[in-house]
Amino acid sequence: MLVGTSHAGNIGACARAMKTMGLRRLVLVAPQQFPDPEATARAVGAEDVLSDAVVCASLDEAIADCQLVVGTSARDRRIPWPQLAPDEAAERLIRAGHDQRVAVLFGRERTGLSNDELDRCQLLVNIPTDPDFSSLNLAAAAQVLAYELRRAFLRGRPSPPAEAEPLGEPPATAADIQRFYAHLESVLTETGFLDPANPRLLMRRLMRLFNRVELTANEVNILRGVLTAVSQYQNHRRES
Repeated sequence: MLVGTSHAGNIGACARAMKTMGLRRLVLVAPQQFPDPEATARAVGAEDVLSDAVVCASLDEAIADCQLVVGTSARDRRIPWPQLAPDEAAERLIRAGHDQRVAVLFGRERTGLSNDELDRCQLLVNIPTDPDFSSLNLAAAAQVLAYELRRAFLRGRPSPPAEAEPLGEPPATAADIQRFYAHLESVLTETGFLDPANPRLLMRRLMRLFNRVELTANEVNILRGVLTAVSQYQNHRRES
């Protein structure tokens, strides 16, 4: 998924990078220019990937049915969260992609993904460039990840870690997770634990915590049930 791409040519170049590695599903989130002749010119044989591209107005719309979202970033962030090398991320994505909807997010050419957008990701992937010149063209970054995905695919489905027992439950979708976060913020505000006037980074830290856990749909329902019970208890106390 390309988020907020400003140069149409980069969209075409990314489409070409994808097709050379056997990838077909391109999702564009609020592109500044698309469709555009420059995108078609830079696609060079991958025009079918462009014609099939899905355009979404928002990131939440684009990832609503995804169960694993991996963000790309070249910058260190104030709050750390799980970060993988490109080959590690590719294996994780290929393994999950057999029975889940997965997505890799690429941000804007100049600023990358915002913190709010990275809050939607369970994992972060970083391409280890030279620290003295870490700027990597969007299409080049897409080619690196596409190549690693191709390599992981050709190696076959990686075996899950021995200690990881399958839960037998479907993972929660991004839409499920975002509804849970909204519910959590509401209840934390209602109980006074979160001060909207001085929120600091509480919600972002909690999001990173839950993103690491990779919640199932059933676990999200349980957590929201707990939140509902807390809210009902608060209302009962106020009324009594």
